[in-house]
Amino acid sequence: MIATDLPIDVQKTTSSRIQQVDWGDLGFGRVFSDHMCVVRYADGKWQTPEIRPYGPLHFSPAISALHYGQAIFEGLKAYRNERDEIYVFRPDRNAKRLNHSAARMCMPELPEEVFIESLKTLVDIDKEWVPKKDGNALYIRPHMFATDEYVGVKPSDTYLFVIFSCPVDRYYSGEVKVKIESNYSRAVQGGTGHAKAAGNYGAALMPAKLGQQEGYNQLLWTDSLTHEYIEESGTMNVIFRKGNTIFTPMLGETILSGVTRDSVLTLAREWGYQVEERKVRVDEVVGLIKEGKLDEAFGAGTAATIAPIRTFHYKGEDYALSPSSDWEFTNKVTNYLDQLRRGMIEDTRQWNLRVS
Repeated sequence: MIATDLPIDVQKTTSSRIQQVDWGDLGFGRVFSDHMCVVRYADGKWQTPEIRPYGPLHFSPAISALHYGQAIFEGLKAYRNERDEIYVFRPDRNAKRLNHSAARMCMPELPEEVFIESLKTLVDIDKEWVPKKDGNALYIRPHMFATDEYVGVKPSDTYLFVIFSCPVDRYYSGEVKVKIESNYSRAVQGGTGHAKAAGNYGAALMPAKLGQQEGYNQLLWTDSLTHEYIEESGTMNVIFRKGNTIFTPMLGETILSGVTRDSVLTLAREWGYQVEERKVRVDEVVGLIKEGKLDEAFGAGTAATIAPIRTFHYKGEDYALSPSSDWEFTNKVTNYLDQLRRGMIEDTRQWNLRVS
């Protein structure tokens, strides 16, 4: 067990389910590890973190989260390398973003030490669940929701913070096809688009399903006012390359501040690319593709990692880039981040948390 000054109540399972796992067919988000962490908030303070066997949570059907939407979450991954060392990539950024979301959703902030130490202890206990296969990882899902038994529109006084994990394969197996959405909206100015709130994803499910029925993996959301500017995709931020310039939609109230996005832009600057965070017009991207001047486009996110976007659909037409196997920056940053997250190259920025 990793030594920590933070008190954590650990109750280990007496019957592991790890022998039941088909490691050759993990999929994504359907197989769950042996343990979970639960931290209760009551009487104005966070209680002692508890690690217990993974299983159902019991609560009233009247809890606030089910009726008024006070629910937020995060996503990050643990990786194993050839030396059986286990690393979690940039968990401090997720801890900060969770609290950013909590503030927007009128929920109590969680001390970063509780987030980091609870996560680290949980991953250490379930370290055998971190896959060994290249391309696989242990996906970690911290989340928080309101638990007051009260049917009234007000912030809850009680909450649960929970972490569970699941061994996963790649979210996307190859190049991604996206539809540029020009009707429905994911987020609006003054709303919760910059927070990782559960309701953001619930509202996006129906438009995304319509896009999938047309043969596209994801939607590429645009601004709600004019639908003229690109914002982000359903599972990832979007980044483009034209020559020596890397450009991406600027952050704001309608775009989530992605950890992978920040990592990619940091590396691009260090490698000598010109990085532009600005408004990106749909017409600009479509025009560049038509002229053969858009060199690369990819999604960046924890689940998706780096996902090459080769096909864009806009107003009845498909626009395609060259095969991603020849892309300069996308392949370089994918390989670099994969080696870095597994502790195979020097971590000069201290992005990795070594667990075991």
